[in-house]
Amino acid sequence: MPTTLHTSDLPGLTLLHRGKVRDVYELPGNRLLMVATDRLSAFDVVLPDPIPGKGEMLCQISNFWFDKTAHLVPNHLTHEDVASVLPAGVDPALYAKRAVVTKRLKPVPVEAIARGYLIGSGWKDYQRSGALCGIALPAGLQQAQQLPEPIFTPSTKAAVGDHDENVSFAHVVSLVGADLAMQVRDATLAIYRFAAAYALERGIIIADTKLEFGLDEHGVLHVMDEMLTPDSSRFWPADQYRVGISPPSYDKQFVRDYLETLDWNKTAPGPKVPAEVIEGTRRKYAEALDRLADLRLD
Repeated sequence: MPTTLHTSDLPGLTLLHRGKVRDVYELPGNRLLMVATDRLSAFDVVLPDPIPGKGEMLCQISNFWFDKTAHLVPNHLTHEDVASVLPAGVDPALYAKRAVVTKRLKPVPVEAIARGYLIGSGWKDYQRSGALCGIALPAGLQQAQQLPEPIFTPSTKAAVGDHDENVSFAHVVSLVGADLAMQVRDATLAIYRFAAAYALERGIIIADTKLEFGLDEHGVLHVMDEMLTPDSSRFWPADQYRVGISPPSYDKQFVRDYLETLDWNKTAPGPKVPAEVIEGTRRKYAEALDRLADLRLD
């Protein structure tokens, strides 16, 4: 059965970062313990109610994709047993499926985004300028239309509470240098093309995805953090896809739609979420995990 964890508590381990979803702890030997909690953020606000099992599902789907794409790009996983690094007295069952031991990498300060379809902020940018991150696109494209080729559309890494901002490839070059910028772009597009083809065979369109990269002590690029999850990607059921509308998706849009009905100013603290909305969101994540990876945590 899935476990529920809103906030991790690992006495004796140094907490390096508590993000919207993940808690990251320092381990000896230049390693990290990454814990995917059941916290849910919407409109950059962490909501008070967890989604039971969400962290386990996010962790398992990331691990699935890390394994599937290891032939394309190295990743941060060490494949060590999580129980072996937990403090004494901590229930290993609570962390077994939601935590991983990883290499400690130097993050590349860019959100690496691949888009295969015109949606979200990309659609808004295209409506305004006919381009996306400095890339000119054909005229007359519609919302949710598939692009002629997948494109790399990076964004800045915003501070917590701020929004990422789309930037050009030239801006990435100015940040990290031409060689590393090209490595990140090529790796992002290679992973997206592979995953999109795989998912489509299982009835899911991956409209876009956001990846994180880091460098090891030898300067080798690795993909890290999470990978191709419903939190970092837009997954659409292929049988419900239509050009010109925003298709339904396997992600927290279910919660966002509910929140949009409230008189809430989208600042902290977030509102309570009804049990039926929590369960509906959990089912969305579970269906994506099942269809993509044939994994069920119930």
